[in-house]
Amino acid sequence: MNISNKIPLTVVVPVKNEEKNLPKCLELLGDFDEVIVIDSNSTDRTPQIVAEFGYQLVNFNWNGQFPKKRNWLLRNVTLRNEWVLFLDADEFVTDAFKDEVREGIQDSHYNGYWLAYNNHFLGKSMKHGIKFKKLPLFRVGTGEYEFIDEKAWSHLDMEVHEHPIIEGQVGEIKSPVTHLDFKNLAHYIGKHNDYSSWEANRYLKLKEDRTAWSKLTWKQKIKYSLLNTWGFGFLYFLINYFLYAGFLDGKTGYVFSVYKMQYFFNIKAKIYELTQNKH
Repeated sequence: MNISNKIPLTVVVPVKNEEKNLPKCLELLGDFDEVIVIDSNSTDRTPQIVAEFGYQLVNFNWNGQFPKKRNWLLRNVTLRNEWVLFLDADEFVTDAFKDEVREGIQDSHYNGYWLAYNNHFLGKSMKHGIKFKKLPLFRVGTGEYEFIDEKAWSHLDMEVHEHPIIEGQVGEIKSPVTHLDFKNLAHYIGKHNDYSSWEANRYLKLKEDRTAWSKLTWKQKIKYSLLNTWGFGFLYFLINYFLYAGFLDGKTGYVFSVYKMQYFFNIKAKIYELTQNKH
C-alpha cells in the first residue's frame, strides 16, 4: 500500500511476553502509518516478532513511580502522527473499525473516541452481557492517562485501570475491536488476581483523598462506592447474566459471569484484609 493511503495514526502496542497474541495483532496493522511496540523486558519471542514485522520496538524500564508505560511513551517518544491508538496485544482491529477510524480522525470537533470491544472468553465470542468500552484513541497533546498516587503498592507497570483525561469533546467509534486472548484460563485468573489487589488498594487511597475522589467520573464514583460492599459481585452477576442476557452465551456466559462475580468478591475481601491489618 502506498504510504499516502495509510491511516495517519500511530498505533502503540504495550507488551510483555506476548508471543502468543502479538503476531495476530500486528499482522492487522499494516494500514496504519506508524506502529510502535513498547516492551517491558520480555523474555519470550516478543522482540523477535516485532523485528519480523519491521515495526519500531521501544523498551521501558519502570522505576515504580509515575509515569507508567503509556504516559512515559507519550512524554518521551516522538510520534509521527497527530492521533494515537493504544492497542493491547490481545486486541485485533477489523476492516470496518479501520474505515471508521480513518473517517473519525478527520473530524476536528473531536479530540478522542470511546471504543467498543467484542469480548471473547474461553475462545468464544460473547455476544451478550455488559459491553466493555474504553478511551484509547485520542489526539496527541490533548491529554494523558490519569495520575494515581500508588506509593509503590502496585507492581503493574502499565496503566491498566487508569482512564485518559482528554481536553475537548469525545466521540464514539461504533465498529468494535475484537478482544481475544490466546492465553489460557489460568493466565486470566492470575491477571485478575493482580487487578483485584490494585483495585482494593486504590479504593483505600480514594477513601483517604477526597480531591482524587472529586475527579472521578460519575461511573467511577458508582463503581468505587459499590466495591466495598459484600453483595456487589452477586449484583454484577445478576445484571450481567440475566438483565444483559449473558445466559444466551450458554455455559461460557455462565462461567464468565461467575468469574466476574468472584473478581469483585476478591476486591472486597482484600479491602477487608487491608483494613484489618491497619488495626
